[in-house]
Amino acid sequence: FELDESLVFRVPGMVNLQRLFHLYEETPRPALKYPPFAAKQVHIGHDADSLFAALRHQDVLLHHPYESYDAVVNFLETAAHDPHVLSMKQTLYRTNTDSPIARALLEAASKKEVTVVVELKASFDEASNIRWARSLEDAGVQVFHGLVGLKTHAKLALVVRQDPDGKIRRYAHLGTGNYNPSTARYHTDFSLLTCDEAITASVNDVFNFLTAYAEQPNYKPLFVAPRDLAKNCIALIDREARNAKRGRPARIIAKVNALVDPPLIQALYRASQAGVEIDLIVRGQSALVPGLRGVSSRIRVRSIVGRFLEHSRIFYFENAGDPEIYLGSADWMQRNLYERVEVLFPLKDPELRRRIANEILPVYLADTRSARLLGADGKYFRPRASRNGHGMSAQEQLMRAARRPASAFDTSARKTKRNIHGAAYTSSAGDDPTAESASQDSLNASV
Repeated sequence: FELDESLVFRVPGMVNLQRLFHLYEETPRPALKYPPFAAKQVHIGHDADSLFAALRHQDVLLHHPYESYDAVVNFLETAAHDPHVLSMKQTLYRTNTDSPIARALLEAASKKEVTVVVELKASFDEASNIRWARSLEDAGVQVFHGLVGLKTHAKLALVVRQDPDGKIRRYAHLGTGNYNPSTARYHTDFSLLTCDEAITASVNDVFNFLTAYAEQPNYKPLFVAPRDLAKNCIALIDREARNAKRGRPARIIAKVNALVDPPLIQALYRASQAGVEIDLIVRGQSALVPGLRGVSSRIRVRSIVGRFLEHSRIFYFENAGDPEIYLGSADWMQRNLYERVEVLFPLKDPELRRRIANEILPVYLADTRSARLLGADGKYFRPRASRNGHGMSAQEQLMRAARRPASAFDTSARKTKRNIHGAAYTSSAGDDPTAESASQDSLNASV
């Protein structure tokens, strides 16, 4: 390559570690590999009219990879081909090189108004995103690249449709992960499909912000970085602290990839000192030190690293007995809170909040096999229950739940488990407290 010696760096190992994936795939040693896993298929309707009717009836929450990402792809492909859809808007941060989502947007461009916000500075995906941006522009899509100085990391899609009753409605997908069906097979993430008027109107305002610099004073009920996401999170933490001081129910559970933002860490310390019990599930870096007497004695930090990459962000606030739950794309890091466009969205449906609070978060907090706990000395250690080689894996529990057919949902045989408050609750037969709600599994049959 005729490189100067100063530009050559020698390392004791492989440079392109992605090549190891091929080694894994081509090695015929099933005993050394994870057993095969097929995600649960969730069918929302059987055609465009029934799909959108289902979303008018209720919000749909999908937990990937346990529930297939095909439902999200189908939502976007159906919108692209539906003659009653007037327009589509979408953000693209990372997507695969042969993306069915990008292809659907290309096909839709000849029949309806399509707007796509492509982030060209998504690390390691710059070349792919540039190619998609050019292809979309050539097809007639309105392509934007976000705001100067801010990465667009929010995961949003908006569909505007004229329904059979003549009304024009908005439908939205809001996610915690990228629009990438390939990585959705091994990243844990959430997808919300909704027709909620307040949420979809705010999603539209976010797109106006990204494409026309039309900034709003706020984007309620969404939290949007860098506008107000950090401020609102701190306000919710401070509210829990006030409730604890008044003797009201107070609890915080947050699941993020990293926690390094000083103002948020200080707010969590204040809440702990006020009496709030706090559980943090932080896959990567945590600058917060738990278990310090008089500072963070009520804070517990755990990291879960398993078969799938933990990528979802969940924020639970007890709110004096009326819990609020937010999901979104943002970690509690300076870059997410102040240097990117990020979105946290609320779960308004009580059934979906119950699912997160009673079926998903308790499993993460009960993990004793893949979890490592952070001590006050800054070192991680295994939970005691895992030291004898046994213990419970949250991801394996969630996979077992996904394998259970809808007909196997049985309330006659029940086991006692623990909910997020440590109180006993019951779950379906078997050793798995994560059975899907009957309404979620029977969506297709109900429309």
